Amino acid sequence: MDIKKEHWSPLLLDWFAAHGRNLPWRDETPRDPYKVWVSEIMLQQTKVETVRPYYDSWMDHFPTISALAAASQDEVLRQWQGLGYYSRARHLHQAVQEVQAKYGGHVPENKKDVQSLKGVGDYTAGAILSLAYGQKEPAVDGNVLRIFARLYDIEENILSTPVKKKVTALVAEQLPDEAPGAFNEALMDLGAMICIPKHPRCPDCPLQELCLAHRAGKECELPIRLVKKKSPVEDITVVVVRKGEQWLVHRRPPTGLLASMWEFPNAQGKGEDGLRAVCQLLAKKGLTLAADDQPVGSLKSIFSHKTWQMTIYEGCITQGKLEEEEDWQWIDCKDYASLPWAGPHGKITAMV
Repeated sequence: MDIKKEHWSPLLLDWFAAHGRNLPWRDETPRDPYKVWVSEIMLQQTKVETVRPYYDSWMDHFPTISALAAASQDEVLRQWQGLGYYSRARHLHQAVQEVQAKYGGHVPENKKDVQSLKGVGDYTAGAILSLAYGQKEPAVDGNVLRIFARLYDIEENILSTPVKKKVTALVAEQLPDEAPGAFNEALMDLGAMICIPKHPRCPDCPLQELCLAHRAGKECELPIRLVKKKSPVEDITVVVVRKGEQWLVHRRPPTGLLASMWEFPNAQGKGEDGLRAVCQLLAKKGLTLAADDQPVGSLKSIFSHKTWQMTIYEGCITQGKLEEEEDWQWIDCKDYASLPWAGPHGKITAMV
């Protein structure tokens, strides 16, 4: 059999019918485009087992497009807290509000309209259109790139635009007229369960006999990816400022990393330099900070482009009064869970 001439989708679909994963966002027929959309956004850069409880909680709070569109950004970020990559939640919220206003709450069925929505790229659009609307649209993510690099022995950087276009064309050739969504999901499951990044489980693969990399004994050498540069490490000093049973908190800017989420006062630097920087930050608010000399703990937070090495101290305000500001507040310690915390700052609440 020649992989380049063979229409092998029936082999994959038979395997999927027997071994496909039972996931909460797959429990309806026909599929709800909103639920497909939410699940695919959550699954970006995040493992399935991590997403499951967040997805269930999300659907309890925002079961429909209209419910999500009517929610505040704080409510949305609070439900997303812990999943990371918070721009996904903000973009999803904005896009759903557009769907509610422009399309009456109906996710559009036109590819151009779907791709115009905030945060919806080629992959997510392909997933929505194929899974919910039965359209023959490829959905190419990292799993699919890896599978096709091995199947077709593609010895090029799979993250390059030409290779992505090549793989998308190959997927389109294989998409069946019936159940294109099932085919796309079968590829997702094959990549998650069998054609995994390291030590692929070739004996269990329905496409083993067709796979060019497996025939050549190269399945562990592919795909080829350019090596990422090591992300920089930033030292961050955090001071948990108390006033009785209250904490001083700050809302981050509306754009950038962890946008619009809440955090404890902090600044770049470590040791005395870091504490001095936090004191200067609060001095601009008319507050004099007295911080403990010894930290109460440390925390590392890894993002896609940088790592924070955080040292946490406790302190109090000895002089000055906080003027009422939307982005700086005293909150009751017992009410901390009502705020959407900026990533690692939610973990700090358990340290103090």
